[in-house]
Amino acid sequence: MKKKKNDEENTTETTDVRSGTDIITLRRTAKEARRHKLVMRFLGVLATILISIIAVAYAFSYFYEKFGAYTVRVNKYDMINQGLTLSETPEYEKSVAVLNADILYDMTNISGLDIADNVDKINGAHNGENYIAYTFYLINAGDDTLTYKGQMNIDSVKGGVDEAIRVAVYKNGEKTVYGKTKSDGSGIESDCDYEFESSTVIMTTKTTEFESGAKDKYTVVIWLEGNDPDCLDNIVGGTIKMGMNFEIVEDT
Repeated sequence: MKKKKNDEENTTETTDVRSGTDIITLRRTAKEARRHKLVMRFLGVLATILISIIAVAYAFSYFYEKFGAYTVRVNKYDMINQGLTLSETPEYEKSVAVLNADILYDMTNISGLDIADNVDKINGAHNGENYIAYTFYLINAGDDTLTYKGQMNIDSVKGGVDEAIRVAVYKNGEKTVYGKTKSDGSGIESDCDYEFESSTVIMTTKTTEFESGAKDKYTVVIWLEGNDPDCLDNIVGGTIKMGMNFEIVEDT
C-alpha cells in the first residue's frame, strides 16, 4: 500500500511489508529519495572513472613489462647549465634530455654474427627482426670544455633473460660487446669483450676534454645470443629494461 501527499516537503512514500501477521512500514521522504538517487548516480560515475584509470594503468604496465624499453638520458641540470644535449642526428634543432628507442615487440635468439657490419651507420632507431638498434649523438652545445661520464644500467629484468643478453656499444665507430658473467662464475663469454660490471650496471664510459661543439656518436645494439649456454627455454617470456645516463663530472 502506497500513500503520497501533494506537499513536496511533507510527501512520504509508505510501503507495507507483510510477513505472516506482522506489518512493517518503511517511510522515506521525497527529498531523501532524490538524495539517494543522486548519491547512487555519483557513485556510479565515480566507479566508472576509477575502473577506466585502473584499466589504462594496467594496459600501460602490461605493454611496458612485456616488451621492455631502452632509454637515453642526460642530467637536466647539465643540459640547462652546460649545454650537454642529445640528438638522433648530428644536427639538432633544440636541446633534448631524454631519447627513447623503439620498442621491439618480440625477440628470438640470434647470433651476433647475423647483425650487419654497418649497423652503426644508420641514425636513430633501426631495429632488426630480432635485435634492438639505436644510434644517437651526445653533443656539447655549451661554451665550456668538459668531462662527462656515461653509464648503462639494467633498470629491471624478469625471467632470467639477462643471462643470455648481449649489448654492443659503438662509440664513434669503435665496437665493444658486453655480456653477463657465465652462470657457473668461470668468467667472460667467448663472444664478449667485457663482462657486465655488476648485476645492474652493464658498462661505463668517460670522455675528457669534450670541447664546445664536440659530438660523440653512440650506437647500442641489444640481442639474445643463441650460442650462449644459458639461452634456454626457461627465459622465454622474460623482459628487460635498460637505460643509459650521462652527466658531467670532475676531470680527475
